[in-house]
Amino acid sequence: MIFKNVNKLETLSEKKFFIEKINIINELIKKYCRKENINYNEIIISEKVVLEELKKIGILDNLKDFIMLKKIVKNEYNDLLISLTFYSNNKKNTNNILKNFYNSYRKLKQEESKKSSNPKIIDLFCGAGGFSWGFVREGYKIELSNDIEPVAIETYKFNHPDLESHKILSGDIKEIVNNIEDHIKTDIDVIIGGPPCQSFSAANQQRVIDDPRNILYKYYVKAVKRVRPKFILMENVRGMSKVADQVVEDFKKIDYDVKYKLYDSSDFSVAQKRVRLIYIGVSNEFAKEKNISPDSLMKEIEDELKNKKRFVLKDALSNIKPLTCPSVKNKTEIDCDLSGKKIDINLYKNKSNEYIKLINENRKLDFVFNHKARYQNENNQKIYATLMQGKDSTCETIRDIMPYSHRNHVFKDKYFKLIENIPCRTITAHMKMDCHSHIHPTQTRSLTPREAARIQSFPDDYLFLGAYLKTYMQIGNAVPPLMSQVFAKVYKNYLI
Repeated sequence: MIFKNVNKLETLSEKKFFIEKINIINELIKKYCRKENINYNEIIISEKVVLEELKKIGILDNLKDFIMLKKIVKNEYNDLLISLTFYSNNKKNTNNILKNFYNSYRKLKQEESKKSSNPKIIDLFCGAGGFSWGFVREGYKIELSNDIEPVAIETYKFNHPDLESHKILSGDIKEIVNNIEDHIKTDIDVIIGGPPCQSFSAANQQRVIDDPRNILYKYYVKAVKRVRPKFILMENVRGMSKVADQVVEDFKKIDYDVKYKLYDSSDFSVAQKRVRLIYIGVSNEFAKEKNISPDSLMKEIEDELKNKKRFVLKDALSNIKPLTCPSVKNKTEIDCDLSGKKIDINLYKNKSNEYIKLINENRKLDFVFNHKARYQNENNQKIYATLMQGKDSTCETIRDIMPYSHRNHVFKDKYFKLIENIPCRTITAHMKMDCHSHIHPTQTRSLTPREAARIQSFPDDYLFLGAYLKTYMQIGNAVPPLMSQVFAKVYKNYLI
């Protein structure tokens, strides 16, 4: 569940995420009231009503727990009482905007999911859930997910209310795979995932699974061996091409026919040029039963891509509030009308374009999440304003103010202004460092996490939890949902 009982919070990390979610609840109700011209501060608190709502959410069981709740959330406490009093009487009017926070709602969704006969997947190294989201869009049921990054697990859990918490595993993949039978009680159709691999230099010709830095790869193969899914779908950086044939051999040893190919996400209607190595595999037994092969599956994928519309960066950056850089350092977590907010009213609810409709599945959303500009000093803002689209650190116009000119031979695109009329350059986890490599094409700032998420094809209501800079990491590490959806569709043809 998304919430633990307030008396069962043990670690500092648990309390931090607890407070963050309480803050989001309050902000959603405040923004709704603002949108509807309702005076939030005039709402009369009903402790009886609040107690019932907190029970449904799963935060507490009785009045005595209020003391602990107040101690933990502190300044958010009174607002929480106001917010839940209002929400209790206005759930339908608000379109149930807090439903994902309610354990009672999640239990209903999970009971429905148990009855589903849809194809089932396991998502290893799941991150924030981009890979999974493409399969969810295609109707798949997630049976198990795992990642070692706690903040990614929190994001994943929030956005997948129909998946039971004990099936979203935070921890070391090695221990999980060695005991995977304890977590799986049904046949699995597909295992997806992108195991981190680091040693792919041209000079390194040793077997990928023999390199200690790539030990996680072994556990992906081991999971496939133990679970025996019908299909596999593995994603990685293009550098893995150097050892791709070895990887194919390793799957062959466990009776899987696997082929690989470089795919560009822009061919999948993603507004981004992101080239990734994709392994497509099928068990020998299932391949024989269905008379299919990786080659035939790849042909079907190519057929799917023939009529896909291509989008450019401008499509992803349209119909969202313009922002300016924060003027004060170390204020990134503070919301501001000018530089953005973690949760804000969608001023463009009734204005959209084909790309936004596609990623949002034609839904008109009242709110936009994670749209906040990051601080840049005065010199960086001058660089941002001076650079033309497509220009980088070597541009003559910024030579006098460029602080890293002595390193241009190594990092010439340390600064790069994006080009709006072509697909965006690859969104990376490195954006959490400074974002100079992804300067907005028309505004004097870098991309916000929400803009990066749009470029990755996440819907606007996909909420990324955690510290501001870690949202960039979660988004940059993800597989674009629109990309994974195509593979999901082709596989599903043989699973229903």
